[in-house]
Amino acid sequence: MADVLKNKDEVGHVLVQVQDDLRQLKKSLVRMTVHENGQMVDIQALDAAISRTENGIRRHAEEYLKTVNNQGLTLPCIEEPGKTATAKLVKWQPRFETIPNMRQQKSQISGASLGGKHKSAFTMHLLNNPFHPTNMELVHQNYGIQLPLLHKRTGATVGTQRVVAGPTVGSLAVVQGGLPKHLYPKPPSTEEDTNADVSEKSYKWEIDLSREDGMAIGWSTTAGLTSRSICTPPPSAASINSDNRVLAHGLARLSPLKPQNVPLPTAVSKYPFSIVEGQIDPGAPDYCRFKMQYCLCWGAIVEALDQLQQILLDFAVPVARVCGERLAAWVQSGELDWRGGRGRCTHVEKLISMLENKDEVWELMCQPGQCYKGSGGHQAAAVRIQTCWRRYSARAAYLLKLWPKWAAQTVAMWLLKHAKLNHLRKSLQASRLRHLENYRIRAEGLAANWKHITSAKRTIIHVPSLGYSQHQRLRLRGFDILQNTQMCRLCDIRDENVEVIYVSPVSLGEDVLQYYTNLLGLQAAIELGDASAAQNQCAKRFTILMPEALEFFSRQNMCLASLLKYSPRTLKRIKNLIKGKLAYMISGITHVDDLAVADELEVPLLGTEPAVAQLYGTKSGGKRIFSSAGVNMPPGKWDVYTLKQLHEGLAQLMTEHMEVQRWLFKIDGEIGGRGTAYCDVCHLRCHRWAQEEFNRHRPGLWRMSLAQVNAPVMVKILEEVPYLLASYARPVNMSCYPTWASFLENFLREGGVIEAYPPSDSVTCLTVDLLVEPGGEVRMLSCGDQLRGPSSLEVVGCTMPQTSICPDVLHSICTRVGQACQKRSIMGHLSLDLVTFLEPSNLQQQVWAIDLDLGYSNQLAMTELMLMMTGGTLDCHTSKLEVPPPVKEVKPSVRQARLKSKAQTSVTSRFAVMGTRLTHTNLSLVYYRTFFLMCKAQGIGYDVKARKGTVFALHDSRDRRSLGMLTISEHLQGALLTFARNLSVIHQEISGPNMQGTNNFKDLIKDIEEVLGMTIQNQTKSQEEEITTAATEQSDTPHKLTLNESKYL
Repeated sequence: MADVLKNKDEVGHVLVQVQDDLRQLKKSLVRMTVHENGQMVDIQALDAAISRTENGIRRHAEEYLKTVNNQGLTLPCIEEPGKTATAKLVKWQPRFETIPNMRQQKSQISGASLGGKHKSAFTMHLLNNPFHPTNMELVHQNYGIQLPLLHKRTGATVGTQRVVAGPTVGSLAVVQGGLPKHLYPKPPSTEEDTNADVSEKSYKWEIDLSREDGMAIGWSTTAGLTSRSICTPPPSAASINSDNRVLAHGLARLSPLKPQNVPLPTAVSKYPFSIVEGQIDPGAPDYCRFKMQYCLCWGAIVEALDQLQQILLDFAVPVARVCGERLAAWVQSGELDWRGGRGRCTHVEKLISMLENKDEVWELMCQPGQCYKGSGGHQAAAVRIQTCWRRYSARAAYLLKLWPKWAAQTVAMWLLKHAKLNHLRKSLQASRLRHLENYRIRAEGLAANWKHITSAKRTIIHVPSLGYSQHQRLRLRGFDILQNTQMCRLCDIRDENVEVIYVSPVSLGEDVLQYYTNLLGLQAAIELGDASAAQNQCAKRFTILMPEALEFFSRQNMCLASLLKYSPRTLKRIKNLIKGKLAYMISGITHVDDLAVADELEVPLLGTEPAVAQLYGTKSGGKRIFSSAGVNMPPGKWDVYTLKQLHEGLAQLMTEHMEVQRWLFKIDGEIGGRGTAYCDVCHLRCHRWAQEEFNRHRPGLWRMSLAQVNAPVMVKILEEVPYLLASYARPVNMSCYPTWASFLENFLREGGVIEAYPPSDSVTCLTVDLLVEPGGEVRMLSCGDQLRGPSSLEVVGCTMPQTSICPDVLHSICTRVGQACQKRSIMGHLSLDLVTFLEPSNLQQQVWAIDLDLGYSNQLAMTELMLMMTGGTLDCHTSKLEVPPPVKEVKPSVRQARLKSKAQTSVTSRFAVMGTRLTHTNLSLVYYRTFFLMCKAQGIGYDVKARKGTVFALHDSRDRRSLGMLTISEHLQGALLTFARNLSVIHQEISGPNMQGTNNFKDLIKDIEEVLGMTIQNQTKSQEEEITTAATEQSDTPHKLTLNESKYL
C-alpha cells in the first residue's frame, strides 16, 4: 500500500488507460469489414474475446480496489457503439485510514524547540484550512494526495479528510478533505437499520402561506408519519373560491399523473432528468448520464435527491424536471445543510430552485391542503383536524373555567373603583364645603371692615376668570383671550392707596408689558397736564403674573381660577407679595376654584357664591330678580324646558300682546348674544284676522277679557306656532347655531326665556355696572349707551355717560335691583342691561330690564382706563363725566392770583366712546410697534394736556386679533366721529382689496352713523325748543310790565 502511495496512483491510471483502449478498439471493429482470402472474418468471435478481456480486467480491478478500500467498486461499462454517452472515470485515491494520525504527530512535536513548535502549529493550521492557497501543496508534499480545487464559500464549516462511503457508491470514490461534514455520504446501513429508519423517522414539510412569494417551506424529522402537520390554519370560507381557482390553475399545468402522459419541458441543462410522482427511474438514460457524470460526489447528491423526492412525494407533485448541473454545483458548494435546525425553509427553497419547472411546482405546493395529497396525507389531515379540534376544545374549556374568575375580578375591580371614587367624591365635597365655610367667614369680616379697607392701603388681586360650565367653555373660541379683555383693571392704581396684582390667563410678551408700564406711568403727566413730565413709580404698585399651568393646559379652555389653583409657584409668589398687607380678591364670574384659590391665599373674595351665581346668573334667574325688585320687564316667559311650554307660552304671549311684532328666544347659559333667536309675527297666516279682532276691543279690555273673547285667536295661533317657528325662526349668531333645529335642541336642554322685542323703531340699550358692597350699599360705577355689532342684539361698545334715560329713573331702577340681589346673598360686581323706547300708543318713554350678569364686565374695565386717562370722575347720579380743566401756561398777574382758587374748582365735562372688543383678523399681520407707528402717522393719539384723544387696550401678544379702543372728546358727536374715523383708517391700513379679513369694524361704523344721525336730530329739536321758549318769554314780557304798572298805580 505504501508503494501505491509512492507511485501516485499509477495502477488507477493503468486501469483507466486499458479501459479506454478497449473501448476504442470496440468502436473500430464496428466500422471495419475484414476479408481474409476472400472470406469475411468472424467479428463476433473477436468481440467475444474483447469482452472476456474486459471482464477480466474489471474483475482484477475490483479485487484490487477491495483490497485498498475494503468496499465494492463497479467500473462503468463499455457502452454499445451506437450510444454516445460517456462516463467520466474518477481518479482513485487512498482511503482515510492510510493518512497518518495527526495526534501522534502532536506528541512527536512536543519535544521540539520553540521555533519548531510554532512552525508545526502553523503547518497544522494550514492543513486544517482547505481553502488556504498552500493547503493543496502541503497535503501533496506530506501525504502524496492530489486534492481537487474547491471554491471558497461563506458560512460553511471546514471538515477533515474523510472517505466517502455509501450503498450506491461502492468502493470507488474518495472525497477530498476540504468538504463540510454534512456532504459526506452515510456509511452503509444494514437492512435492519433501513427498516428501523423507515418505521421510526419521516419527514414533515411545512408551508407558510402568509408569504406572497410562496417560498416558505420547511421540514423537520419527527417520529412516525402521524406527526405530519402544516403550520398554517385551514383556509377560511371566504377564501375557498379564490383558493380553488388558484389550485385549478396550478393543477392544469401539472395535471398528468401518468408518466407516459407527462409532457416534459424542453431541456435547458446538459444533464436534466425527471422525477415523476416523487420517484426517480433508475434506468432512465438521462438519470444514468447524470449519475455517471457526477459519480465522484454521488453520495451527497443522493442525499439531496432523497430529500427532493420526499418533498415532491409529500406534496403530490406529478412531475418535476431537475437541472443536474445546478444540483451538483449546490451540493459541491456545501450550502445544502438541512441537517441543522436553522435555515430549513431556505434550503428547501434552494432544493426546489434546482428544478427547471420550479414556478409550476411552487404554485402547486403553495396551494392550501396540497401537503395532504401526498403519501400519508389522509392520516396527516386527520391528525391535523384532531389537533385543531382538541386545541379548540381545550381552549374553550379553559376560557369557560376562567369566566368565573374573570367575573369575580371585574366585580372586585368595579367595587374598588367605586369605593375610590366615593372616597374621592367625599374628599372633594369636604374640601369644597371647607372652602365655602371659610369664604363665608371671611365675607363677614370683609363686610365689617369694608369702610376701613377702602380707605386704607390695600392690595387688590384681580383674577379675571370666567367660571362658565365646561360645556360652554369648550364651545368658545379663543377663551383665554376672552378672559384677558379686562387688562384695564390695572388702572385701579390711580388710587395711591391701591396696589394691584393681575393674574393673566395668557402669556404676555415684552411689547404688551412695556405698553402698559408706559401707559400707567402717564398718571403724573395727566395730572400736571404736561406730557414731558417724568413718569411716576407706578411699576412698583402693580404686578402681572402668569400661572405656570398655562404651559400644560393651553388647549383645555380651563378658567383662570382652575389654572391658578394648579400653579403652586404663582400662589406662593402672591402670598409673598401680600404678606402683612390688607388684601382681597376680585374674580370675574365666580367658580368653585375661586373659593379654593381664595382659601389658599387666605384672603376674602369680593364676589358671589358659585352656587348662587349659577342660579341667578342665567336669563331666567335674572327675570326672577327683576320680578322681585318690581321693575318693568318685557312680556315673556322664563324657565322654558319643553316644546309644549314653548308653543303654548308663545301663543299666549302673542294673543295677549298683539302690538309686539317680534319675539326673542334666549338660552339660559349663553353669553354675549350667542344664544339668541327671533321670530316675526307678520308671518302668521292668521295675523290679519287676529289684528282685526284685537282692534275691535281696546287693548286694556283685550288683556282683561274673558276667555270667550280671545280664546279663538289663541287657539288659531297655537295651531300655527309650530310651522311658524320651523319656517321663520332665525338664530342671531349663525356661526354658533346655523339652523333653528340646532338652536331649539340647546334651548330645550339648557332652558331659556321667551321675551318681547320693544314695539318701536327707535330702541336704545344701555348697560349699568353696579357694586353691591359687603356692607349692603349699592353703588353705580358706570353707565353707558350700547353700540351694537353685526346684529342689533350683540354689544361691542358703548358711549359714556348715558344720555337715554333720566338719571333719577335710572338710579331708582338700579337701587331696587341691587337690593333684590343683596337679599339673595349676591355680592360684588353686577352688570344690568336696560332698554328704553317710546310707547307707540302714548309716546311715553318705557324702560325695561332685560338682562343681569353677575361679574366684572368689560365696560367697567374700560371705565377705569377712561377715568385714569382723564383724571376725572363719573357721576352716575347726574350722568356726567367731569374732568379738571386743562392747565394753561399764562404769565402771573394780579387778576389771575385773585381767581386762582376759582379756576382750580372749575370742571369740564367729557364724553367717551369705547369699544370693548374690536376684532379684525388682519391685525395679526402687524406687530404692535408697527401698529402704533401707523396710528401716529395717521394722527391717532392722545393729548395729555387737553385730555382727549384715542387710547388702546391690548389683549395678547400671540394672536393679536382683538383690542379695545377708547376715544375721549368734549362732545359726544366729536367722540363718535373720532371713533368711526379711527376704525376706518385702521381697516384701510391693514387690509387690501383682496384681503378684507373677518372683522366687526364695518358694522360698528354703521351703528355709529345711526347714533350720529339721532344725535344731530335731537340737537336740532332741542335748539328749536330753546328758540320757541325764548320767543314766548319775549312776547310775554311787555304784558307783565303793563300789569305791574297798573298795579303800582
